[in-house]
Amino acid sequence: MDNNAKVFQRVRHDESEAEVDEEVDVLMSSDIVSAQMSTKTITFRQAFSGWVFKHAREERIGDYDVNFYLVDGMKLVSRKRREHLTADDIKKNKSFMQSLASGAAVGDEDFKSLQHRKSLAPPGRMPTTWEEYVGAAPGAAPPLGRAQILKQNEKNFTAIIGMSEDFPMHVDVLLDILEIVAPFKHLEKLRRFCEARLPPGFPVRVEIPLLPTISAKVTFQKLQFVSNLSDKLFFIPTSYREDPTRFPDL
Repeated sequence: MDNNAKVFQRVRHDESEAEVDEEVDVLMSSDIVSAQMSTKTITFRQAFSGWVFKHAREERIGDYDVNFYLVDGMKLVSRKRREHLTADDIKKNKSFMQSLASGAAVGDEDFKSLQHRKSLAPPGRMPTTWEEYVGAAPGAAPPLGRAQILKQNEKNFTAIIGMSEDFPMHVDVLLDILEIVAPFKHLEKLRRFCEARLPPGFPVRVEIPLLPTISAKVTFQKLQFVSNLSDKLFFIPTSYREDPTRFPDL
């Protein structure tokens, strides 16, 4: 809903064939990326402010007193495969990432619909027998298609986390909500990590560097539990009109 314009739009679940083709073209012209964050070596240490007379870094965020910690040992392991890309695809992707990393403005022309292109020529038949395939060791099966072009990259970085013991929600409550919304096995790993290593309090601010000039920052400034919500909040007002083009990305 757009409360200023008093219009609403219903979420569309149907996609046209052209939109599906465009998404496939985007995927087939990009690296296949698998990223995983390693938490085995993560440690927390107190963050300090000041040059000469250093003191523990503390701030007031919203209604809460916050203590800041440095998160060391964060390791992002990414694996990329690109045997499905042409030389032109690799060149364009590299140029785009360099522009993004340098902080240069990315224009709309960089996100224009890609032209449909033909698939690469199929690879030659591999001289692999059935006996070799079924007798291979686990994780070491002989290649049956195009030879893999695999690249692995490990990046270590330090994040900043602000913990507040005044926040009216506990980390366990947040994890319980996430487990209901997305019951994945990774949440159990996150729960064990929070119970064993996370400093006391609730993380009201998390700042993680993504690129040399870009950081992601999440801040919780205020949380208030309300139980007497009006039923009117869950209905579209009669004065609102439907505009199917208000949010074109939906």
